[in-house]
Amino acid sequence: MHVQLLVSSVLLWRECKGVSPPKMTTEWKTIRLYPIPSVIYLIHNNVQFATLTYVDTSTYQIMGNLKIVTTGILFRLFLKKKLSTLQWMAIVLLAVGTTTSQVKGCGQSSCESLFSSPIYGYVLGIVSACLSALAGVYTEFLMKKNNDSLYWQNVQLYTFGAIFNMARLVLDDFRGGFEQGPWWQRLFNGYSITTWLVVLNLGSTGLLVSWLMKYADNIVKVYSTSMAMLLTMVLSVFLFNFKPTLQVRVCFSHGFNQHFFTVKHYEFYYFL
Repeated sequence: MHVQLLVSSVLLWRECKGVSPPKMTTEWKTIRLYPIPSVIYLIHNNVQFATLTYVDTSTYQIMGNLKIVTTGILFRLFLKKKLSTLQWMAIVLLAVGTTTSQVKGCGQSSCESLFSSPIYGYVLGIVSACLSALAGVYTEFLMKKNNDSLYWQNVQLYTFGAIFNMARLVLDDFRGGFEQGPWWQRLFNGYSITTWLVVLNLGSTGLLVSWLMKYADNIVKVYSTSMAMLLTMVLSVFLFNFKPTLQVRVCFSHGFNQHFFTVKHYEFYYFL
C-alpha cells in the first residue's frame, strides 16, 4: 500500500506539472467517502483470518469463489448495471469451474474433512465473500463518481489505508510496551530481495486494478483474476512440472473460452 501511495503521488505530481492540471476535488463531502473502502478491507482481512480458524484450506479456497457471484449481484444492485443472461451464465460457470478445480479427488484423505467444519466457518466465509465484493463495487463507485484524476483518487484511497495500518502498528506498540522499539525501526526486518519483489508485484497489481475500476468495471476485474489463474497453471506446468488433474484441465479450457467471449462482449456493450 505504501508503494502504491508513493507511485501514485509521483504520477500525480508529474500530472500537475503538465500543461493542463488534473481535476482534483478537495471538498470534504467527497473526501470523507474514501476511508470507507479501507474500513471494509480492514474488516474483510480480519474476517479472512477468523474463517481460517474454523475451516481447512481447501474449504476456504472453495468458499472464496463465492465472491465471483456476490460481485455480480452487488454490481447489479448498487451500481444499477444490467448484465445479460449470457454474462450471468458466465459468472456462475466461472465460480463453479474454479471451485471444481480446487476440489481434490475423493480418494485423498483431505476429502473427508471437506465441508466438515463448524457452521461459524461457513458463515464467516459468506461474510468474507460479501465484504470482498462490497469493497470492489464501492471502490468502482468512487472511481467513477466524478472526473477526478485517477492518481488523485489513488492518493486518497491509499493515504487512508496507510493511516489505518500505522494506527494498528502504534496500537501493537502500546500493547507490547515498546519492548521491541517503535514500529518504524522494525518495519523492514526480515526483508529480502524476494520480499521486495513480492511487494512490488502486489503494488503494481493494486495500481492496475484501480485502472480497471476507473475505465472498466468489477466484472472485467473478476475475469482478469480468472485469467491470472490460467496463466499460473500454464507457468506451473513449465516451471515446476505441474501435472493438471482432469477437472483442472476441463475447468480452464472451458473457462478460458467463456472468459474471452464474455469480456469481449461486455466491453463492447460497456463502451457503447
